[in-house]
Amino acid sequence: MANVLSQLENRILTITINRPDKLNALNQATLRELDGIVMDATDNDEVAVIIITGAGDKAFVAGADISELATTDAMTGMQFARYGQSVFNHIENCGKPVIAAVNGFALGGGCELAMACHLRIASDNAKFGQPEIKLGVIPGFGGTQRLTRLVGKGKSMEMNLLGDMVSADKAEQIGLANWVVPQGELLPTVTKVAEQLANSAPIALSMTIDAINKGLECALPDALDYEVKAFGICCASEDKNEGTAAFLEKRAAKFAGK
Repeated sequence: MANVLSQLENRILTITINRPDKLNALNQATLRELDGIVMDATDNDEVAVIIITGAGDKAFVAGADISELATTDAMTGMQFARYGQSVFNHIENCGKPVIAAVNGFALGGGCELAMACHLRIASDNAKFGQPEIKLGVIPGFGGTQRLTRLVGKGKSMEMNLLGDMVSADKAEQIGLANWVVPQGELLPTVTKVAEQLANSAPIALSMTIDAINKGLECALPDALDYEVKAFGICCASEDKNEGTAAFLEKRAAKFAGK
């Protein structure tokens, strides 16, 4: 594929947005390629964990492709936003852990892409932001909603209304990035985390992602009830039997996803 590359190694799928001359900006063709790879990986038993990053050392994804945005009207703009949200929803609701390896600018659609991932590990040169206000629009791929859920209303208002970038360290402080590492250590760190996840119980990982996502959409009593049901599903799995046996026998567990 022209705009998005993928490589599977040791059950870890690395997806690279590959438009470095455009700072990996997201156009519709790139979104389609990304969505196809994510959907295929979701159903591929050989994939345990997904990493999303950007080509080069300047940008994760610097935003939406402004040349496309400039030609939109109300109808085409809504269609573009709905499609982008659909792609990112597939990432957020993927039953396999998705890690954003943020290796530079994560602005606009790039920040929204990172927020759709389950974990965000950033290099110390990364910059996050929702600068759409400076183009006379608002975020369309979930920026007003996921950012608020991650960092709170006040910081979300600040970032969305002012459109200014925040440093990687600041992103970590406010909960937008999970942690920050030196630029040269980004991919080794992300790979180490991915390997840990790949050795974890697949059903429990999927249930954890699902419970957290669903819980944000409903009242606490309903969310707690959902957690109870997910816990029950895990308790009925072979992985639970293996995990508890391995603990009692003082050995490493070997999960099969059953």
